[in-house]
Amino acid sequence: MTPLSAAAKTPADAPSEAGRDAWAPLPRRGVRPRAMAGGAMAGGLSGRAKWGLRAASVAIPLAAWLAVGGAGVVDPAFLPSPAAVWAAFLEMAGNGQLASDALASLGRVGAGFGLAVLISVPLGVFMGTSPAGQAFFEPVIGLLRYMPASAFIPLLIIWLGLGEPSKVAILVIGVVFFNTLMTADVVRQVPGELRQVAATLGATGWETVRKVIWPHSVPGVLDAMRVNAAAAWNFVVVAELIAAESGLGYRIVRAQRFLQTDTIFAVLVVIGCIGLLIDVLLRVLRDRAGRWSR
Repeated sequence: MTPLSAAAKTPADAPSEAGRDAWAPLPRRGVRPRAMAGGAMAGGLSGRAKWGLRAASVAIPLAAWLAVGGAGVVDPAFLPSPAAVWAAFLEMAGNGQLASDALASLGRVGAGFGLAVLISVPLGVFMGTSPAGQAFFEPVIGLLRYMPASAFIPLLIIWLGLGEPSKVAILVIGVVFFNTLMTADVVRQVPGELRQVAATLGATGWETVRKVIWPHSVPGVLDAMRVNAAAAWNFVVVAELIAAESGLGYRIVRAQRFLQTDTIFAVLVVIGCIGLLIDVLLRVLRDRAGRWSR
């Protein structure tokens, strides 16, 4: 081998053989337990540690809120104290406003989100299983999903009036397109081997969808619903701007007119708690329906 070829083969900054021989050997280590060796990357946290972190995720912001409010750094008109928010919550709960507003918003979210699911899940399954369905529906849905639901408010008022149908329609528009595409993506991720095995065993197209594709897709479909349920709660505030007389979003807008920031904070906490409860219920349903996938 010529010196030129040797230089081309070996990088200039590579350590020499003598330098490598001088390196200290690695220390001998014992085998660690599996839970400790994987650490957080392997999900090795104990149940007590997980609950401790969950509690800290709530306690730390609450403690910071208490500290800022107690120090008087921010005007209470802009950042009310937790005690003031709690007092506003008790007042709304005592006079029945909180219950009536929560039920009104739940009804709208349930109707809008339910209709969106009834439309988007079958359509998403069709797009995920049929190349023709994907080619036909994906371009128009991909276009419509970028149009803000709030931009449809003037049209919905003209078409449906100021009643409940226009409010429910905003929620449907805000959820249905995203949920359709997310469902189609989940269905397309079903392994092709499963479909081939079903076809080899003589299953028809509908039987493959019903007995193979749909059971495999249920956990992912429920995860998509969890994400879009949060979007539905975001849009309910927008929906209740349309001549509403009740609802949590309506209560926020009404409190804003009178600078009642404590009421706004109280309603936001209620919305967060209701959304968290819905998310937990959908997660439990996902775990039960997709128990085989864990």
